[in-house]
Amino acid sequence: MKIHREGFATISLVFLVLACINGAVFYWFGNLPALDWTVLIISIIFFLFIVSFFRIPARKFTAGDPLVISPCDGKVVVIEEVYEPEYFKDKRLQVSIFMSPANVHVNRNPISGNVKLSQYHPGKYLVAWHPKSSTENERHSVVIGNGKTDILVRQIAGALARRIVNYLKPGMQVNQNEEMGFIKFGSRVDLYLPIGTEVAVQLEQVVKGGLTVIAKI
Repeated sequence: MKIHREGFATISLVFLVLACINGAVFYWFGNLPALDWTVLIISIIFFLFIVSFFRIPARKFTAGDPLVISPCDGKVVVIEEVYEPEYFKDKRLQVSIFMSPANVHVNRNPISGNVKLSQYHPGKYLVAWHPKSSTENERHSVVIGNGKTDILVRQIAGALARRIVNYLKPGMQVNQNEEMGFIKFGSRVDLYLPIGTEVAVQLEQVVKGGLTVIAKI
């Protein structure tokens, strides 16, 4: 397991803050060892929890041209036909994956192809499962085309996650399962697929980024 580069600054800051808190508690309440140990144990648990946000577990990825691979870890919360107003401007099959704070937060390319759109949108911070979060929250949309189809992947910030990172630029050629970006502290990723796509997952199913087949084109 590795730590993602997006976490270095956050982890360092949290470590310094916790060190200062524990130093202050020890200095002012050194005669209360029960309090000192309680604060230290809580600090260690919290620090390890923050580190876990930025973990990159070792995985042997699933790959294949007709396959759409999950862009993130999480749970499938939406599978439905919707109108996609940003890029396609027609009906698409939406598959949404909710990422909890305990999930791996790396986002990956679901297919290989050419980046046709990479657009950031500022917005609100509604809870990730809110029906309007896809269109009103802070989000970043990417469209990847492989000559056979175009897929839109939308990273969505939520009430807790307020930092979306995306590495893709229009015109880039990307490979399936390479890093697309990162959402700090969870939230949601939406996939917009052609109507009639054979979906390989079910509602409430737990999926793994780079491993689980979402659909077959």
